[in-house]
Amino acid sequence: MTFAKWAFRIAGIYGVLLIAPMYLLEPVFNAQGQPLTHPEHFYGFVGITLAFQFLFLAMSRDVARFRPLIPVCLFEKLVFPAAIWPLYLMGRTPGIVAAFATVDLFWALMFAISFFLSREAGEGDRSPSGA
Repeated sequence: MTFAKWAFRIAGIYGVLLIAPMYLLEPVFNAQGQPLTHPEHFYGFVGITLAFQFLFLAMSRDVARFRPLIPVCLFEKLVFPAAIWPLYLMGRTPGIVAAFATVDLFWALMFAISFFLSREAGEGDRSPSGA
C-alpha cells in the first residue's frame, strides 16, 4: 500500500504545483500575442484538472478505501495524452505540450500499478469475519 500512497501523493503535489499557476497565465498569453479565444475552455480545463489533484491527495491518505476510484484516475491521466499526441503528430500542438502529456502517461502507469498492488494488499488485510 505504501507504493500507492506515495504515487498518489506525489502525483497530487506535482499536479497542484503545475496546474495552480495556470490561473495566472492569461496575461502571459496576451503578451505573446496568443490571447485566449475561449477562456471558458482554458479555465474549465485548469479547474477540473486542479480538482483531480486534490482527489489524488485525498486518495493518498487511504488508498484501500478509495481503490474503486483508481480507474477514474487512470482515465483522467489518459485522456490528455490521447488528445495531445495525435495533435502533436499532425503538427497542431508544440512538443512541450506533448512532453507534459507524456508525464501523464507515467502517472497513469503508476496508478495502474497502484491498482494491482492495492488489490493484493487489501485481500491480505481482511479478517476472517470479513469485517
